Amino acid sequence: MSQLPGILKGLKITFRTMIKTLFPDGLLKPIPKPSEGALTVQYPHVKEAPPARARGVIALHEGNCTACMLCARECPDWCIYIEGHKELAPPRREGGKPRQVNALDRFDIDYSLCMFCGICVEVCPFDALFWTPEYEFSELKLADLLHDKERLGEWMETVPDFEEYEDGSEQKVRKVPR
Repeated sequence: MSQLPGILKGLKITFRTMIKTLFPDGLLKPIPKPSEGALTVQYPHVKEAPPARARGVIALHEGNCTACMLCARECPDWCIYIEGHKELAPPRREGGKPRQVNALDRFDIDYSLCMFCGICVEVCPFDALFWTPEYEFSELKLADLLHDKERLGEWMETVPDFEEYEDGSEQKVRKVPR
């Protein structure tokens, strides 16, 4: 019984907010105008453009990834799975010795585990991971949230260009590899 006053107060606040939303001109006007008083976007019929630098899904530029595994080691959720192997590459100079490079076999991100903290994007020294503003990537099956390197590569088309820095900045603007 001691909880009853709190429940009634909460219901009063909810009812008052509902009346303000449905009848923005007051209760004296008999026809409600929910579209004028609503504060929410009627998704999926109306879609808002995400703000600049929005965190949607992570895209992979496979050509830049060297399978160094920094992103997988730094991920607090352990949702990045990388497998690679070493292979011989041609020498950089004529007459040089062939060198060993890492080749990427598997790069998966499990978005059912990811908390979108962005640590993997920040620690990547080779600009292989990028944020995209895409936020509609839900799936019917949980197993489909495991995106492989081909699916992550498809997201690269939606990566926006980097914004210009302020005047006087000593850093040059990074380019998104296309």
